[in-house]
Parts: sequence; structure tokens; C-alpha cells
Amino acid sequence: MYTAETKIRVRYSETDKMGYVYYGNYAAYFEVARTEMIRKIGLTYRSMEEQGIMLPVLSFSIKYFRPAFYDDLLTIKTILKQLPSSRIEFEYEVYNEAGKLLNKAETTLAFVDAKTMKPVAAPEILIEKTKQYFSPNDDEQLIA
Repeated sequence: MYTAETKIRVRYSETDKMGYVYYGNYAAYFEVARTEMIRKIGLTYRSMEEQGIMLPVLSFSIKYFRPAFYDDLLTIKTILKQLPSSRIEFEYEVYNEAGKLLNKAETTLAFVDAKTMKPVAAPEILIEKTKQYFSPNDDEQLIA
């Protein structure tokens, strides 16, 4: 399992009339968090795109427990529980500065060839850079 943390400060424009972070903004927060996770292992989305690989989102789900507010410093914990294959699954936990859990979410993305838009295997370099975080038994749980 690989875990990374990303901090994001809530901007005023990201809140609604009640002063809460507008629910739709969490998708953007999670994109920042997973992009930063990939960067922390030594890759970038850009480098994968330059290799002809795109990563569309297949699914997104979220469960809200409490709101975030303007100027809160959020910690987004991004978790990769399985080695990627043709898909990669991310889990997220969002905490406020008091350490209170605000929400949990999951996204599944597919690796696709940019020209054909057909599924492809995860880039070998991504597997090489992440496999150190998984035990040998985790290999049995590859994402299909």
C-alpha cells in the first residue's frame, strides 16, 4: 500500500452560500492529490501523456461526514492499495486542521492509448516505482 498526503487551502470561491466547500470541488481536490502522489514517486501525468497514455476517470464516489470551510487547510490522504494494471484505484480521506475526518472517496481511472482510446496496461515505469510499497501477496490482487 502506498500513501501520500497533500495539503490544500480552501479558497473563498470554492464555498457555497452556506460557507461550506461546494461538493463539486472535491473532485478537483482529488485530482490535485492523485497528481501529487504520482509526482512524489517520480512520475508525472504529463510524462505519461507524452508516452501516449491518457487516464480518464471511470468512477468517482464520495461519502461526506462534515463540511470544510473557507480558509481551512485540508489534508488529503491518498491511498493506493493495489498495484495498477489497466486500471488504477485511489482512495482518499480528507481531514481538517483539527484532524477531523470530513469525507472519504474513491476514484478508478483507466490507462488508455491516446490514439485509439483503447485500454492498455499501466506503464511499466509506474509499476516499477510503486511495487516496492506492496508485499508479494498484493500482486495477487492486481486490478483487472
